[in-house]
Formats: sequence, C-alpha cells, structure tokens
Amino acid sequence: MSTTMVPGHPLPLTAHSHPNNPIPEEPLDTRKLSISASQLSPSLTSNGPSSSYSDSASSISTEPTTPTTENLSDVPFEDLNGQPPQSPQGRKRRASTLLVSQDSEDARRFLGERGASTALIQKACCGGGCCMLQELKTKKPRPGHRPLKAPQSPAFQSLKINLGHLSLDSELSGVVEVPPKTVSFEPLSTSPARTYAEPHSQKPEILKHPPTFVTPHPPYEVFSAPLFHARELTKPGAEKRTYHFDIDVTDYPKESGDVDFVVGGAIGVCAANPPDMVNQILDLLGVPSFVRDKPILLKTTTGRWPTIWGEEKARELVTTRRELLTWCSDIQSYPPTKQLFRLLAEHAEDENERTILMYLSSAQGQAAFCDLRTGPYITLPQLLSAFPSSRPPLDHLLSVLNQLMPRFYSLSQDPTISRQRDGTQCRRLIEIAVTVHEADDYATGKRTGVGSGFLERLAKQVIQAEQEGKNPRDLDLRVPMFRGLMANPLAREFVSDGPMLLIGAGVGIAPFRGFVHRRLKSANCANKVWVLQGVRDSLVDELYSGDWGVHEDKVKKVVQSRRGQGRYVQEEVRAQADLVWFIINAVDGRIFVCGSSKGMGEGVEAALIDVAMAKGKLNREEAQSFWDEKKSSGQYIAETW
Repeated sequence: MSTTMVPGHPLPLTAHSHPNNPIPEEPLDTRKLSISASQLSPSLTSNGPSSSYSDSASSISTEPTTPTTENLSDVPFEDLNGQPPQSPQGRKRRASTLLVSQDSEDARRFLGERGASTALIQKACCGGGCCMLQELKTKKPRPGHRPLKAPQSPAFQSLKINLGHLSLDSELSGVVEVPPKTVSFEPLSTSPARTYAEPHSQKPEILKHPPTFVTPHPPYEVFSAPLFHARELTKPGAEKRTYHFDIDVTDYPKESGDVDFVVGGAIGVCAANPPDMVNQILDLLGVPSFVRDKPILLKTTTGRWPTIWGEEKARELVTTRRELLTWCSDIQSYPPTKQLFRLLAEHAEDENERTILMYLSSAQGQAAFCDLRTGPYITLPQLLSAFPSSRPPLDHLLSVLNQLMPRFYSLSQDPTISRQRDGTQCRRLIEIAVTVHEADDYATGKRTGVGSGFLERLAKQVIQAEQEGKNPRDLDLRVPMFRGLMANPLAREFVSDGPMLLIGAGVGIAPFRGFVHRRLKSANCANKVWVLQGVRDSLVDELYSGDWGVHEDKVKKVVQSRRGQGRYVQEEVRAQADLVWFIINAVDGRIFVCGSSKGMGEGVEAALIDVAMAKGKLNREEAQSFWDEKKSSGQYIAETW
C-alpha cells in the first residue's frame, strides 16, 4: 500500500484518503466476506487440535493462538521507519477482527431465520391463579374518606378473608361480569294454557323422592326403592360412623340390555339437601313461606339443569321453589365461584359488604378468593349469613349454583343370593355400606355430607323406630336410586376363578364381602381368596365382623392401626410379599384395592412396588412399569376416592 504525505496534514494519505472531504466513504475495492452460522467452526478461532497431551507445565505453549497478521498499529507509518523490529515475544499481540457481515442479507444468514435463535416466552397460568393477582391501589384521600368496616358476624369471621388494605375507595379492576340469568319463574296463572306434569302437592312427598324431570339415568327415571332395614356397623367410640342398608329392589323395572345387579357393582343414590338448610336459605333470601311450596312455571334458556344428564336445551317445567333447592342445586359441596360473589355484590345493600364482594370478584382479590376455594368447605347459608344485606332473586341464584349430582355406593354383598321373606313373599334385596362424611361448620360444629347425611337421617329413623318397638317398614322410608350400567372396575374385573387378594380399609372393604360370598359358593375357590382389612380399632370399627362366611378365619386378616402393634394395611402387604407375588404371577390371579386414595391407596401402591423390587429383583422404575402392565391387563384393580 503506497502512502504520500501532504504538507501541514498530520495523517498519511492512501488511495482511499480524501483530505478535502471529512465524511468517510466506504472503500470500493475492499474484499467482502459473507459467512453463515453453519460455516462457523472452532477452526476459525484455534490452530487445530494438539497431537499430544501432557500434564507438565512445560508442555503448555506460551505462543499466542492468534495467527500472525499484518501490522495494525495506530502509530503512523513514517514513525516506524528506523525503529528496530520487535520480536513476537517482546510485544503484546492483538487479536484480529474478522468481518462477517456488511449488509442485512449477511446478518440474516449469520443469525439464522427470524425466531430461530430466540423465542418469546409466552405467559402461561400454573393453575393457582397467582398470575391473575394485581396490586391493590387506593385513591387519594378526599374529604369524608371512610375506611372499610368489615362485618363482625360469626359467619363472616369464619370465612377468614384477608382484606389487606382494602377500603371503600380502593380501585378494583378485572371484576367479572354479572352472570347471565338462565332461570326464571312465572306464576302458572299468567302462563299460556299448556299441559304440564303436576308437581308433588304434599310437602312430605317432596322430601321423599325427587321430581320426575330429575333423570340421572336417561331415559329411565329414578326408582323409589323401599328401605327394608338399616343398622349401624360401628360401635360407640369409633372415629367415623358407618351404616348398613338393605334396599328392596324387587319391583325395580326391567331395562334394555339385560343389565342386572352384579357382584362389585354400584348404585347411584339421588340424595336430598338437608331440610333445615333449605329452610335457612329461603329465610335468608326473604322468600315468604306461603310461596315456597306453591307451584310455579320454571323456564330455562339452555343447559341440562335441572335434569342432571338430560339434553342441553331450553325447558319449561312445573315445580316449586322448595323442590328445586332440595333436589336440583348443590348448596354445600362446591367451593364458591367469582360469579356467585359478583351476583351477591350486585344485590348487596350495605356498601361495606358490596366492596368486599366486589373485591373477591376482582383481580386484586385473587389471593383471598383462592384461599376461600382451597380452604374449608363453605356452604351457601354461610355466605348468605356472612353478607346479610345481599338477597339475590332465587331464580338468578339458581343460575350460578352447581347441579346436585347423585352419589355412588358399591354393593356389599352378592345380589344373586340376597333374599328376605316378607310374610309369604320373597323380596330381593341389595346391600350397601356408607360411612358418614363430616366437615367443620361455623354454626353447629360439624355437618354431614349430602349423600351420607341423607342416608344417615333415614338410618336413624329406622333405629329409633326399632327402639320404640315399631316396625320400621311402617314408616315407608324410601331411597331414590338407579342401577346404572354396573360397569365400574370392581364389577368389570371380577372373575369366578383364580387366586384373588382383596386389600381394603374402612368402608372400602364392603364390596369385597360380596366377592368372598360368591367365591365361597364354589368348593374349588375356598382356598383361593384372601382379604387384608385395615381398621383403626377392631373393637369399635371392624365392619362386618363374623359376616364373611364359614371360612372367615382362613381368608381374612385384620390389621389394626390404633391397637396392639399399630400396623397399617400397607405394612401387612410387605409382610405378605410371598403371597402377593404368587397371586399376581398366577394364571387369572388378581389383586383388588379399595378405599381412600390418601394414605391407604398411596401406601398400598408403594408397598406393592417394594414387593416387586424385592421378589422380582427389579429397580423402582421397572417395578412401577410392572404394576402398570398388570393394571392395564386387568390383574391389578384399584378403586380409590
């Protein structure tokens, strides 16, 4: 490269120099280099791999890895004349710069296609609702500013709502819209002349059987089965109460498909809401007593309600307000929704209550709303008592409540052999066992579940009648039930031959009683069924003691967790590892597990994995896969809740 000097100009001139033009210009004859991302390799930045490796420090080269390039010093060329050349070791070398792009096309090839190297992280919800939470902002203080005054009633205090810095002037955003009204009432006198099914006219009948439009087993109606007998299986002092029911199904109507009651099957029970809770709701809403049982025309715009599993369409039905609250809407089993809070806020007359309800319906109250949904059960009477100034119309309230669904209970006997003579007539009976579910209640201390509470009320009437020397069947007690398809796992996988191990705890042992009854009918199966029953204390809560058959002492072992050694049923599974491994590897061998999924169900599954690891010489992953295969093939059946 030739250079010239201009007098009075400090910089040397080259072919690209423009001393009279201070604006730099791009050289026209400079070599361009375009490179793509795929062409970059370690060879561009290194001298290649070394042919040998040594741990000694002397083997580490002190030579710079940057290849030798032309002089890039900033010192003018004329100042370099006369200076002695410097050795590479005597001066600091500079890394060279490689031009990889000069225009947008080169940059695109180097970085790759748009979006290939980087991607926008999309906002996603983890399910906890935390991403919907927004900061609570308060307006600037103004004359007459008043803080929020929370209600002091026991019902409101039981909700334990964290209001934070909420005030009457807080700015709320993300408030849900008022839910649409899909249910409406009309008096029959003003409706056009049509033919409707007459509602139940007597109040006792309303509490005995649901209306005909409740069809959980379409196209078949709910069967009103007489309650033949009931007794309590547990004794005083038991932690949970369990009842046995004999239900008369002699007159159960025939259905298509030749479906019948089978061993291990389950029935559906349409339970009613507690009458006192229904009356409390009607009182809190201000519904006059004289209209509660008055026939009305119910109109719905869409959905299946109140038919449970009917077609989704608009309906016009004749019913009563009490009937709808008793049989069609769940008032205690589901956590509250924002739509419910928004409806209550819309009709709240007290400003403080309205602010709290709007807060629970907003983005700022998301944390408090989630605490209510994941905390203890909240009933509709509890909410209405906590916000007494809110009295929404009953038809609009029914639009946001959940459908009252049937409860399912497994048969606890072999329905083909259960018979009872009633005078000269032989009656066909099915048997179920029900454990009463209880939850905390702010007013009464404890309250029962919908299904178990309904059946317990029937059982107590039977027990009281017997104590008074009366015939319980004279009470004409009824259980609204339906048979269904009898296709639950216990009924579907039961076989009449092959070794069988039945593992259950609590009321989960009830369906296995029918399994044993059926097996003991065959002499070939007398020594092919084993039962592991987990109880807390056999003196007070062992179910069906002495009611398993003549070989009960040979087929059943009771494991107590609160008495003696204090062992759980999953520990007995590990102790019976040889028996477990023999049954699961036998032809037609089956292992059934039934009971609560928390504790017992999870513990038994972990114990079965330990057995497979010990007896099959498997690791944990292989043992898990082993039981998964047995479950898919129908040899390992677990029905837990």
